[in-house]
Amino acid sequence: MNLNEHLAALQIVVPLLAVPLIALLQLRRMAWLVATLTSLMAFAIAVAMTVGVLNGQDYQYFMGNWQPPYGIELRVDALSALLLLVITAASSAALLASYHSLDTQIEPRRHALFYAAWILALAGLSGIAVTADAFNVFVFMEISSLASYVLMAGGPDRRGLPAVFKYLILGTIGATFYLIGVGLIYMMTGTLNLEDMAQRVTQVADQKPVLAAAGFITVGLALKAAMFPLHLWLPNAYTYAPHVVTAFLAACATKVSLYVLLRFDFLVFQDNLVSHPLRFASLLMPMAIFAILIASAVAMFEKNIKRLLAWSSVAQIGYITLGASLVTVSGLTASVLHIFNHALAKGSLFLAVACLAMRLPGLQLRDLAGCARSMPWTFAALVLGGLSLIGVPGTAGFISKWYLISALLTLGAAGVALVAVIVIGSLMAVVYIWRIVEQAYFQAPSNPAAPAAEAPLTLLVVTWVAVLANVYFGLQPALPLALSSSAAAALMGATP
Repeated sequence: MNLNEHLAALQIVVPLLAVPLIALLQLRRMAWLVATLTSLMAFAIAVAMTVGVLNGQDYQYFMGNWQPPYGIELRVDALSALLLLVITAASSAALLASYHSLDTQIEPRRHALFYAAWILALAGLSGIAVTADAFNVFVFMEISSLASYVLMAGGPDRRGLPAVFKYLILGTIGATFYLIGVGLIYMMTGTLNLEDMAQRVTQVADQKPVLAAAGFITVGLALKAAMFPLHLWLPNAYTYAPHVVTAFLAACATKVSLYVLLRFDFLVFQDNLVSHPLRFASLLMPMAIFAILIASAVAMFEKNIKRLLAWSSVAQIGYITLGASLVTVSGLTASVLHIFNHALAKGSLFLAVACLAMRLPGLQLRDLAGCARSMPWTFAALVLGGLSLIGVPGTAGFISKWYLISALLTLGAAGVALVAVIVIGSLMAVVYIWRIVEQAYFQAPSNPAAPAAEAPLTLLVVTWVAVLANVYFGLQPALPLALSSSAAAALMGATP
């Protein structure tokens, strides 16, 4: 048996098989160990498929050996390989960091069930990335969402419960909208396989049910992706979730919904619906501009670090959707590249916040006064992650913003105006990152008699690995750039 042929299925099967084992473990350290090893194994599978994709291999797996469109197909190409790297790497890093962090936030008797929910979320997110079946996207979406609700509500702060309830309500509405859209297209085409759907929808593209389906799917996925102004669930959900959970989900959860939106829209709708590229751009571009400017402005005045970074995530989603709204290969390349680079930056920042929370659980800006003197490694990591978020040269964040600016400049005067929006958004990011730096480095300690100590070594090591990855991929961007350009060319191959 050639194991390479089954990697796409193993990406889902391995974590799914580990879930009941983890749930039955009574020793919390053993539950953590099995969950971490499972996530690392999923990461190794993702790396193996990425290497294959870069070498020209396109992974396909037919469940039960039933050929599509009658059977369920799993497929991994450049876009899904990049997303799998983000999902599995974020999960593995956050689980390694959770060894100390979760001890202060989760009761020991609940650790096994918590880690089981974590691996279930990993399986659901990975399933969305590998399936080529529109209905199975919904199935895996619900698996990951239900597990994410458990993870986000698991912290000690009871304010997390209403935040998760809002996330549940809006997430359910988004998933329902998506399912209605898929049902309408299935009614018109009789297939759920995305490629087969793209071929058959041409014959009925002028029918109102298909137009309604495009609207339902786009709005539903925009809700799940927290695209402005459908982002209301995100700030509180990220703020009150356990710190390592925020690091995991902030790096990949919204990116998965954006992935489905890009996959569905460019494969099924763009080439088949009259004037759809114009309508797509007209919808996404204003939302992206408002997201960058308004969310960044709100972040500038936030007093809680996690909430500040959560609003920053809404703004960064704006950069991703702005590139997609150009409906060009260069714009899509920048968009997909920013999915990878923002995951690096935001994951690093929330891991640094987890380090801070070990000594400063309040996470208010005023609590940071002078703390850089007693936690130098933590704050150095936070500063470097912030520089990548801003887009300073030498960091990963700069690469994707540079490609986005290059794509915009091809539009002439309109492109210059949009470049100004990016510059303003980046300057706003300088302001809210500087607020953290100013408090930590230039203010006198609020309580000199009780200085904070540095975070545990294992947590610091994981954080610095993530931070240095921002620098590495800022200087050597070949891997994500190759995947992004290949993904963009494949997506635009469905359009004239």
